[in-house]
Amino acid sequence: MRRFPLSLQIAIGMAVGLVVGPLLGARAAPLGELGKLVIQLIKAVATPLLFFSIASAILETEVRGRQGALMLGFAAASSCVAIALGLGLSNLFHPGRLLDLHGLSKPAAAGAFTDNKLELVKTISGYVPANLVQPFLDNLVLSVVLLALLFGFAVRALRQRDPERGAGLADLVISLRGITEIVLGWVVRLVPLAVFGVVAKTVGEHGLAPLKGLSAYLGVGLLGMTIQIVVVYQLLVFVVARLSPRRFWSAAREPVVYAMGAGSSLATLPLTLTALDRMGVSRASSALGACVGTNFNNDGIILYEGMAVLFVAQAHGIDLSLGQQLVAGGSCLVAAMGVAGVPEAGLVSLALVLNTVGLPLELLPLLLTVDWIMGRARAVTNALSDMVLSIMIERFAPPRDDGRAPAG
Repeated sequence: MRRFPLSLQIAIGMAVGLVVGPLLGARAAPLGELGKLVIQLIKAVATPLLFFSIASAILETEVRGRQGALMLGFAAASSCVAIALGLGLSNLFHPGRLLDLHGLSKPAAAGAFTDNKLELVKTISGYVPANLVQPFLDNLVLSVVLLALLFGFAVRALRQRDPERGAGLADLVISLRGITEIVLGWVVRLVPLAVFGVVAKTVGEHGLAPLKGLSAYLGVGLLGMTIQIVVVYQLLVFVVARLSPRRFWSAAREPVVYAMGAGSSLATLPLTLTALDRMGVSRASSALGACVGTNFNNDGIILYEGMAVLFVAQAHGIDLSLGQQLVAGGSCLVAAMGVAGVPEAGLVSLALVLNTVGLPLELLPLLLTVDWIMGRARAVTNALSDMVLSIMIERFAPPRDDGRAPAG
């Protein structure tokens, strides 16, 4: 299976769907249920994964002093730029309006959503869980994050008071995170089958008309990540950190190529650390920025989510107010923090965000068809964001004891 990459499986599934769809026509409709099934499974696994990921990050991560504050500050600033880019480009180009699906009930979806007026106090109180079970049943990102934070810090406190019991509970949380990641990996293996079904159904019912909207969706997402890399990161590295462009890109070339092939910034981490070594970044700074900071620093996922949330809303004829977009943006930030590093992390967290802000999930199976391309762009952006964060830490808060590893 490893010799047959997931991206190639997805491409084959799409090609077969393009052939089968026109042959079956309207009779291909039942095949679309394959996509809905996969999305449903992703939702079922994503919420507990979000909880255990955040709780285990609290238990495993020790961020102290000036370097820790700088890491969190730069990561937060970069993430805010990313979400602003994603939302801004979707507001500018309105890619969702180009998605032509005659079976989509736009007026009904818009009417159902506009009844939800944003009231700040009511909105905030709505995310405070009334019990421990409901947030998981309803897949509410912000409520689950709140519970995860309380639980994680409580286990840390227990570990200080009673090291033996606290350590055992912490190990259990970390093990449960690993189990949910494995299960999600199995679910992701079903994506090629889902893509086949969704493509066959869509082409069978609507012909090639949806390709225009999907192309716009893909184009706006790739444009946003290109701006994040070419403009935002370049300014930080070349102007703020005063690092030579040739030196940076010479070292970054190998991680970028690998991230593009693997579709995972986490799998690229060893090459990222080696590239930072070549640039003379101390191992203390690179470990903090690329290993610890990667939990908070997921610009590719965050930018994609912001763009995709508005794409889904526009496709259903829903106009989100500024306040609703801010709530969606906040949900994107915390969801990306919780599921980063897992397979198809962007699509997993997008399902949670859409559920949290009350948008329909019917389009998610269709987005699966091009997510293998978007996923590689997310991975490249995340890998570069890890490098940039490490460089910023080295520039403004270098370690006293240089732990630089040998170049190579």
